[in-house]
Amino acid sequence: MTDATPGPWSTDSPSSATPGTVTLTDLLRVPLHRLRLVAAVAMVGLLAALGYVLLVPAAMSASAVVAVRPVVTDAFTPSGAGADRAVNMNVESGIATGTEVVQRLATSAGGDPRDIRNALEVEVPTGGQILRFTYQAGDAQRAVQSANMAAQAYLDVRRTMYEKQRAEMLASYDASITKVVAQQAALQKRAGTTKDTAAADALVAELAGINNQLTQLNAARTEIAAVDVNPGWVTQTAEKALVTSAGHRPLYLVAGLLGGALIGIVLAYAWESTDRRVRSVADGRDATGLPLLGTVRRPPLRGSPRAVDADIRYVAMAVAERVRQPARVALVTAREDATALTAGLAVALAADGREVFVADDNGRVERLRATVLADRGRLPVDPSRPLVPKPRPAGSTSAAAGGTDGTATRRPSPHPPGARPSTDPDATLTLPRVASARPENGRVTDPDEVAVGVGSVRFGTWRQGADHGLVLFNAPPAESDERGVAVARQGSAVVVVERDRTRQSDLRRLVERLRAAGVTPLGFVLTRNGRA
Repeated sequence: MTDATPGPWSTDSPSSATPGTVTLTDLLRVPLHRLRLVAAVAMVGLLAALGYVLLVPAAMSASAVVAVRPVVTDAFTPSGAGADRAVNMNVESGIATGTEVVQRLATSAGGDPRDIRNALEVEVPTGGQILRFTYQAGDAQRAVQSANMAAQAYLDVRRTMYEKQRAEMLASYDASITKVVAQQAALQKRAGTTKDTAAADALVAELAGINNQLTQLNAARTEIAAVDVNPGWVTQTAEKALVTSAGHRPLYLVAGLLGGALIGIVLAYAWESTDRRVRSVADGRDATGLPLLGTVRRPPLRGSPRAVDADIRYVAMAVAERVRQPARVALVTAREDATALTAGLAVALAADGREVFVADDNGRVERLRATVLADRGRLPVDPSRPLVPKPRPAGSTSAAAGGTDGTATRRPSPHPPGARPSTDPDATLTLPRVASARPENGRVTDPDEVAVGVGSVRFGTWRQGADHGLVLFNAPPAESDERGVAVARQGSAVVVVERDRTRQSDLRRLVERLRAAGVTPLGFVLTRNGRA
C-alpha cells in the first residue's frame, strides 16, 4: 500500500469517441434481460387464446361447388381457345356475395343478413370457372343447409338475370318486327292501287327489301329465343359427412403465444428505453467515465465460489495499487447493497498481512462478520508457508548421538503423572499445563478481531476506525443516504456497479454528486448477484 497516488480524474469517457456497433447479440440482450416481462406477456396471450378456444364454440364449415358456364346459343358448339375467359369470374363472385343472394338466403334459412354475409365465403380458383361456397355455422346441419342454399340462390339469381335480359331482347325484336310488318302491309296496299309501271316496279323492289329485313329480324329473334340461359350447375353439394371444423384451433394457441411474446419484446424495448440498466463494462465506463478496477462474476455453480473469490482478490490488488496507508476507502453505490463486496475486499486485503478495519453505520456489522468468516474459509493455501517440517541443523544429530554415549537413555513411564495415586502424604500434585489460545501465526488476537491469513479484520463504526491505517467503509445507498459521499471526501471512493440492476441514470447522478463534493474515485467495480 505504498504506491503512487492516483492521477487526475478524466471526465471524458474512453469509449465516447468510438461509435458502437450494434450486433445481433445486442438486439437479443434486451429481451433476455427482460425475460420475465416477455414470458409474462406471452403467457397472457396464451391464456387469452386458450380462453377463446374453450369458451367460444367451434364453428362448423360446409362447402358446395358450382361450375359456371357461359350463355351460348348452341350448347353443342365446341368452345374456342379462350373458353376460360368467356365468363368474368370476378363479376360472378361479386354476384354470389351480393345483396340479392344474401337476402334470399336470409329469407329461406332465417337470420340477420349481416351475420349471413360474414359467415358466407366464396372462393374462385385461379384460371377456373368454379365458385366454392363455404358457410360457417354453429352446427353441421345449418352449415350444410346454408351452403347448398347459397349455391342454389346464386344460380337462381343468375338465371333470373339472364332470362330478364333475353326477354328484353325478344321484346325489342318483336317491336322491330311489328314495325316492319306494318311497313310491308302499307307497301303491298300501295303496290295494288298504283297504275304506273315504273312506280309499281319501285314499290316491288322496296317491298322485297322489307321482306328481306323481316326475314333477318325473325331469324335473329329465333336465335335469341334459343339461347340457353342456364348459368351453371352444382357439381358438389355440401354434405354432413364432409363438414369440417372452421379453422385449426390449436393454431390459435400458437398464435396467442407468439403474439404475446412479440408484444412482450416490444414492451421490453420500450421499458429498456425508459429504464436503462448497466449491462456491460462499456455501459459502466460510459456512465461513469472511471477506469475499471475489476469485474466480480457470479459463480457458475452454486457450490463453486472460486471464480468470485478470485475476482475479488484481483479487485483488492487494483485497490491496493492506488492507495497508501493511512487509507480511507468508501464503497459507494446508488441503490444497491455492497456488503458482500466489502467483506470480500477486507478478507483479500487482510490475507496479505494488512490490518483492515471494516466500518458500517447501518447495522450491518454482524452480516459483515459472518461474510468475512465464510470467505476466510475459502482462502487459498499460502505458498509461503512450508507444508513439511524444517530439517534439523547439522550439529543436532551428533549432539544427540553424543548424549546417548555418556548417559543412559531413560524410558518413558507407562503411567503419566497423576495416573496412580501416591501413598506419600507429602507428595505434590502435578497439574497439566493449559495451552494459551493463540492463532496460527503466534499473535494474540482481540475478541472483536478476526484473524485472516497473516492479517486481521476488525469491525465497528466509522468513528471507531479513526485510528486505524486501512478503513473500508460499507457505505449506505447514496440515493437515500449521503454519508458514503461524506466519508469519501476524507479519503477515496470505489463505485460499486451491480450489473442488470444499477440504473444508468442513478449511476450518472452518483458520479455527479461525487464530482461536486470534490471526491476523486479510484474506479468502479462491476458485480453480478444473479438478479435482474
